[in-house]
Amino acid sequence: MGDGIVFIEIVIFAMIAAFLVYRLRSVLGRRTGEERQRPNPFTASAGQTDNVIPLPNRDRPRADAVVSPDEPLSLAASIDQIAAADSTFEEKHFLEGAKAAFQMIVEAFARGDAAALRPLLADDVFASFDRVIRERQSKGETDDTRVQRVREAEVVEARLDQGRYALVTVRLVSDQINVLRDRNGAVIDGDPNTVVEANDIWTFARDIQSRNPNWALTEIRAVP
Repeated sequence: MGDGIVFIEIVIFAMIAAFLVYRLRSVLGRRTGEERQRPNPFTASAGQTDNVIPLPNRDRPRADAVVSPDEPLSLAASIDQIAAADSTFEEKHFLEGAKAAFQMIVEAFARGDAAALRPLLADDVFASFDRVIRERQSKGETDDTRVQRVREAEVVEARLDQGRYALVTVRLVSDQINVLRDRNGAVIDGDPNTVVEANDIWTFARDIQSRNPNWALTEIRAVP
């Protein structure tokens, strides 16, 4: 009977993982032809200098402009280049998917759910996440992180490498409750009654020539 219960649990976990992959595929990849006017790029708060990430120019070049082959494309032109190479890519839907992926990944990491994280992360990112999860578990600590909402999501960098590797970097601003507890349940960091603002910059990547339609998280940069 015990073997039967284990088998059922494996099936349930597999179904959950399949749902997560399907959810990301459905919201990160569709192109509808609908376009939106791009807002001005965000700026760092006053006094921040060490962590400022320079953003490329969002303006599209004029039709008669001469662009050097060595000159980097503007952000808008880079997004257009990815969309031209990958008919499934549309910025608006990609951002909705990035927001959904952000919440799923943050909360799965807090739960220590490596199985749920595996299909959503690049190998090196998963290795880092898994190492932290194991260290936390060895200390008997629990992370109670809940994403209340993702208030902002904006593409800040994009490029197409070697004509096939699409990399899109998104700035995400979220409201979270972060609490770290020791093995006895005592709070050692954070406050269960305080919502904090988190600023993150995440990069998602995909081989557009691959049959795999899923994007994977390849890099995380925090903005204090």
